[in-house]
Amino acid sequence: ELEDQLMTKSKTLDELKQSLASNGSAEQTPEAQSLRIAELCEMKDSIVNQAAQLKASMQSALEQWRAYDEIYAEVSLMTTRYLYCIDQCKPSGEEASLEALKKQVKTLQ
Repeated sequence: ELEDQLMTKSKTLDELKQSLASNGSAEQTPEAQSLRIAELCEMKDSIVNQAAQLKASMQSALEQWRAYDEIYAEVSLMTTRYLYCIDQCKPSGEEASLEALKKQVKTLQ
C-alpha cells in the first residue's frame, strides 16, 4: 500500500513537472504581455462605457416611472371626483321633477 501511494505521488510529481515545463516554454515575450495588457485595458474601458450607458438608461426609465406615478395619482384623484359628482347628481325618486333637477344643477355649478 505504501508503494502504491509512492507511485501515485511520483506520477503526480511527473505531471506537475511536465505542466511546469510546458508553461515555462510557452512564456510570453514582454511585447506579447504588453499587447495583452492593452487588450485587457480596452475591454475594461468598454465595460465601463457600457455600465455608464446602462446607468443613464436606467435613470431615464426611473424618471419616466416617476412621471407615470404623478400622472396616475392625478388621474385617480380626478376619477374619484367625477365618480363623486356622478353619485351626487343621481336623482332619487322624489327629486325626479324638472324643478328639482334645475335646482341641483345650480347647486353643482
